[in-house]
Amino acid sequence: MNSDTFKEELKKLGIELNNKQEKQLEKYYEMLIATNKITNLTRIVEKEDVYLKHFYDSLTIVKVIDLKQNLTLIDIGTGAGFPGLVLKIVFPNLKVTLLDSLNKRIEFLDKVIKELDLKDIKTVHSRIEDYKEEFDIVTSRAVAKTNILLELSCNLAKINGYYILLKGELNQELKDSETAIKELKLELEKKEEFLLPIENSKRTIIKLKKLDKVDSKYPRNFTQIKKNPL
Repeated sequence: MNSDTFKEELKKLGIELNNKQEKQLEKYYEMLIATNKITNLTRIVEKEDVYLKHFYDSLTIVKVIDLKQNLTLIDIGTGAGFPGLVLKIVFPNLKVTLLDSLNKRIEFLDKVIKELDLKDIKTVHSRIEDYKEEFDIVTSRAVAKTNILLELSCNLAKINGYYILLKGELNQELKDSETAIKELKLELEKKEEFLLPIENSKRTIIKLKKLDKVDSKYPRNFTQIKKNPL
């Protein structure tokens, strides 16, 4: 996805970048590739692939929620900053927290945030289940199975807040998460399926509304959590 196609496809999502945002994404890409040579951040390194599979893919979250509002958002298991850092660049009104358990990733993100002079964004070096704060939106892209991820982050969304998960093929995984969704007092509000432009790979976004608080007992029925914390 070259820059012109990137901007054209974003317009279809209702997003128009200004010159500053274009330059910030370009610098982000440059820093990602430079750091990736010494620290493993991504297997995707070609510029057109990064713009399609990281930048554009992160922004498809707007298919299920309006991000032009002043909202708090946490990206759990953010990795190299997808989707959270991309969302902050394109929607500077968001107050963003980037959480990851690997400090080398956090160090990279801190450098990008400083270089791009981004405000109202912070990084947190922590496992998901150990962090305590409430947000309007809890999001994650391609991190863990849905039931495990929801269990780990069950106290991060405000009541009437949302869990918005960006995935590939999700039908069986969503079916396997029915018990967790019910137990964690969530409601599936929207499921958006579409094909990524150019390569036509399948994407699924689910939007779950938090209806009420749950007790902090941990873990519940999901035995994998003790063995594989994030």
